[in-house]
Amino acid sequence: MKFFPTMDYIALNIQTQDEEQSEILMALLSDWPFDSFDEQEKLLHAYIREKDYTECRVQVEAQLNEMAVPFTVERIADRNWNEVWESNFEPIEVEGKCSIRAPFHTPRPDLPYDIVIMPKMAFGTGHHATTQLMVEEILDLPLQGLSGLDMGCGTAVLAILAMIRGAAHMDAIDIDEWAYINSGENVATNGFADRITTQQGDASLLAGRHYDFVLANINRNILLADMAAYVGTLTAGGKLVMSGILETDIPCIVEKAESLGMHYDGYRLLNGWASVRFTKE
Repeated sequence: MKFFPTMDYIALNIQTQDEEQSEILMALLSDWPFDSFDEQEKLLHAYIREKDYTECRVQVEAQLNEMAVPFTVERIADRNWNEVWESNFEPIEVEGKCSIRAPFHTPRPDLPYDIVIMPKMAFGTGHHATTQLMVEEILDLPLQGLSGLDMGCGTAVLAILAMIRGAAHMDAIDIDEWAYINSGENVATNGFADRITTQQGDASLLAGRHYDFVLANINRNILLADMAAYVGTLTAGGKLVMSGILETDIPCIVEKAESLGMHYDGYRLLNGWASVRFTKE
C-alpha cells in the first residue's frame, strides 16, 4: 500500500450555528483548494495545504468575515495523515443498501453493497450530503454492461459502486494528486484495478472519449464550466448525474444542461444540497 507523504496543513476551525450552516460553508469553501472537511457539533474543520492557503487566504478570510462566523487558523505541522483519518473516519450506511467503510471496520455482508475505502485527504467518504445523494442516484441507475466516467472522483467511491452494480468499465479522474493516488488504492482494494482506470487531470482529458453515463460530484462553478465536455462524451440516451450543488443552484445547472441538448429528469435533496440528473436526447 502507498502512503501519502507528510506535509504541512492549515486547519480553519469555524464555529457554526447548525448543520445547515456547515453545509453552506463547505459549498462556499469548495471554490478554493480545500482537501477535506470534518463536521462536528457546531464546529467545522476545513483542511488545506499551507502553500495553497497562502494564495487564497485573503479571499477566504474575507468571505468568513463577511458571514460573521468566528474562526481560528491553525497550522498543523508535518504529520502522518493516514493516522489522522483512521482515527476520524466512521462507517456509514445509505438507504439500508450500501455500506461505505474503512478496512478496519466490521464488514457488512447483510447489505447488498459493501465498499471499502481509506479516505485519507480525498473527498468522498459518504459522510457529505452530496456523496450520499450520488450514491442514491447510482442505486437507481440501470448500469449493467455500461461504461461510465466518475469525474472529480475523490476516493473513487462512486466508480466502485457503479462497478459493483454491473458497469463494465469506469474511468475515474481527479485533478488532485492525493485523490488520484488514493482512488487507485481504493479501486485495487475493492478488486476493480483491471476495470477502473484512474487518472490525474481535468476535463481536457475527455476529448474523443465516449461513455454511457457520467457522474460528476464537484461544485457549481466547475460543473458549469466543464458540462459541455461531459455532455460531449455521452452516447445517445446517455445519463449525466451531478452534485456538489445547493438546492438554490438547480435552476442555473438545469438551464446550462438544457442549452446543451440534455433532458432534465429530476433531482434529489438532502440538507440543502442537491443532485440532478439528465438524459442526452
